[in-house]
Amino acid sequence: MYSHASESFIKQAREIQEPELQKFYSRLLKLLQGKDFGHETLDSLQRLLLILSVNKYTRLLPPELQKRLLSLLSSPSEQLQVLSSAVLRETLPLSGQKVNCSQENISQLNSHAAALLLSQAESKADLSSLCVLLLRGLESRPSEGPAHPLTLTLPIINAVLTHSPECLTEDHVTLLSKKLVDWLRYASIVQGGGASTGGFFTGPRSRQPVPIAELDGTVSGDFFTVLCVGQGFTEDQWMNVYSFSMLRHWLLTYHSVSNGNIMSDADDRSEVDGSVVSMVSATSSSSRLLPPKERLREKAFQYCQRLIEQSDRKAHKRSDTELQKACLVEAVCILDCVCVEDASLVYRTFPCVKALVGRLSADLSFARVLIPVAQFYLNHGELAAVDCDGVWTLVFGRYPGELFNDPFLAHELLRFLRLNLDSVQLRVPQYIRSFPNLLKFLAWDSPAVVDDFVDLLPSLVTSGTAVELLHTLLDLPCLTAALVLQLRSVSLPIAEPSGHGLRLQDTFRNPSFRGLFLFLLRGEAGSGDTIDRLSTLHELLAEAADWPRVVHCAQTVPVLLHIYFHRVVEVADEKLLAHLILVMLERSSLLLNIPKYVREIHRVFSCHLLRLCKLHPSVVVDQSHELLEFAGATANVYSKEEVFTHVVWVLGEYLSVSCDSRCSVSLITSCFEALEAVLFEITSSAPSPGNVCPAPKVITTLMSALAKLASRSHDLIPRVSLFLSKLRTVARSGSVAWCTDEEDLVSVVTRGEELWSLLKAPGVAQSVLTPPPHINTPQWHRDTNVAMPLQLRVLTRLAHSQ
Repeated sequence: MYSHASESFIKQAREIQEPELQKFYSRLLKLLQGKDFGHETLDSLQRLLLILSVNKYTRLLPPELQKRLLSLLSSPSEQLQVLSSAVLRETLPLSGQKVNCSQENISQLNSHAAALLLSQAESKADLSSLCVLLLRGLESRPSEGPAHPLTLTLPIINAVLTHSPECLTEDHVTLLSKKLVDWLRYASIVQGGGASTGGFFTGPRSRQPVPIAELDGTVSGDFFTVLCVGQGFTEDQWMNVYSFSMLRHWLLTYHSVSNGNIMSDADDRSEVDGSVVSMVSATSSSSRLLPPKERLREKAFQYCQRLIEQSDRKAHKRSDTELQKACLVEAVCILDCVCVEDASLVYRTFPCVKALVGRLSADLSFARVLIPVAQFYLNHGELAAVDCDGVWTLVFGRYPGELFNDPFLAHELLRFLRLNLDSVQLRVPQYIRSFPNLLKFLAWDSPAVVDDFVDLLPSLVTSGTAVELLHTLLDLPCLTAALVLQLRSVSLPIAEPSGHGLRLQDTFRNPSFRGLFLFLLRGEAGSGDTIDRLSTLHELLAEAADWPRVVHCAQTVPVLLHIYFHRVVEVADEKLLAHLILVMLERSSLLLNIPKYVREIHRVFSCHLLRLCKLHPSVVVDQSHELLEFAGATANVYSKEEVFTHVVWVLGEYLSVSCDSRCSVSLITSCFEALEAVLFEITSSAPSPGNVCPAPKVITTLMSALAKLASRSHDLIPRVSLFLSKLRTVARSGSVAWCTDEEDLVSVVTRGEELWSLLKAPGVAQSVLTPPPHINTPQWHRDTNVAMPLQLRVLTRLAHSQ
């Protein structure tokens, strides 16, 4: 959210009136007509940018002002270039006031003018003509015209390739592929600007070319790459860096170009500079006979292999070490691209990649490098018939288990899984078993990764993992607390004086409870669905219930549970679903004591209990003993009101011969007696101290369930009728202890009278309280034997005629 001051500025910019705006334009124009541009000019340009950007409609600037802003694009002050380009991108260009897209002007462009030029392109034809001018500049010599800014060309072409690749033709691809080969492989191997050899007679004639160096300080013995260092760089070395930065994007998208006049492969001869290395390579390399795209793949392959070799050198600076990691990531991604295009390169690439895994697997600081390696193994491991288990053990085992608090690794690993979910499920058996480890990312930083798990969770739900996964999701806040304690146990000494949170830290280190925490922190599924001492664990972690990470995690669990239950009904059989109902009943009282969390979980359980029983009504008979045991406990009325109400409703709705032929009279009678006892107990006395009065919904649901059961076993009708008549009598005599609100009491009595009236006619009661399926799901509008379709057609014609 914006601060109050920022909102005030934005409001003023939006509400500025046209006369005031014209005065502002005039004042700014006078400032821009001066020779020196001070702070007032910069402030005015910033205000103009704010006015233009916060308004809904694009504005037209006065022609003279727009002309002055265009002239600022060539200003020596980059701040003025940035502001003028940003302002002009927010306006509509006047006729004849665009940046002129000619060969002469292209040679004078800077990056900010180029950004404006791209934004003003009105059609693909404009972009295509811009690309033609840029690529023509690549072929020109200094003697043929003004010097062309090569370092600007690739960013512009990359932008065009991102937004509209069809603007490039096959001829453009051929030309640029050749130039990329030259820049990548044949850049100069000496430092730019030269270097002095020192001494008294030092002068221009004594300056000798100094070779480029590696990151460890040694002289480079191979071609230039982005990991070479020096005191200065030549233009072709800068183009080498630019080429590498866009190489992967180029390889991924140049297939989308439009078909143009395809240049002959026989004419494929790249223009190479005059360095010794390039001359030798030009005469000795058989790759020159390859078509442009294949040759680019070959040179990209060599370049990436060289980067992997350079990354093994010990860099002197920490920033260079980070650069090595970034280049390794990009190099492996590029190798993956070229291997996807040319499968024959897979066999040449795997030895290098396997050696890289062996070198980096023990160092956790290179974990992010191994994610592209995992992508490479996933794409090509089967073709090369290599053992991938070591990589998957790192990706799904050690990294989530030890680096769960690394947000960058979490993002990249989960993104890798989302992009390759089908392949991972098919080829990586460790994926399903590793869900306890993967969920550590969610437990540690729920708000950041919950979107990823919304997509991933359904793939983790199988018939074999369903029960354990449900327990794990319910204990996710406990896992969050355990992860916090695990990190603290490493950073805090054991002899730390007692203080806030340290009692829990001592508990974490206590051998008596170590097994509880080890189960929470397990890395793989299969060691058991849950633990026996869950209540003990929740008592130990009660102090952590208000920790911010624990609270955030608890807020995401209900969302994930909804996704879990929607998926589990698709993969589980009736036996497993019956077991899940028992788990819900059991875990409704075994949750970390966060009141809002407990209420939300009960709400989710209630919702999906109804859904499961509706899909498979026979599970109510299968689990009738456990359901009756839960519904027969009066304490559940007060502590688990939501779940209790829905369990009672399920018993009354589906304990019927029409749902399951095994439903006997004795089963209906035993259920009736259990519910009758609970209803009598809560309506005959005030709630115990500490409990509030039961909600009217609980009482009316109990009454409805008893009436439904009685309508199926008519011997029970007198007992229900007697209770309902007593209820009406007691309510009319005055206030009752179990309901303090008069409106609630009226609604309960009204419902009781309705049920009593129905039960006076048992046949009618059964039809109303337990209607047959064809009544519950009518399709009268489709039945040609009734008048409803005819009436609908008549009404339709009348409506259309009007």
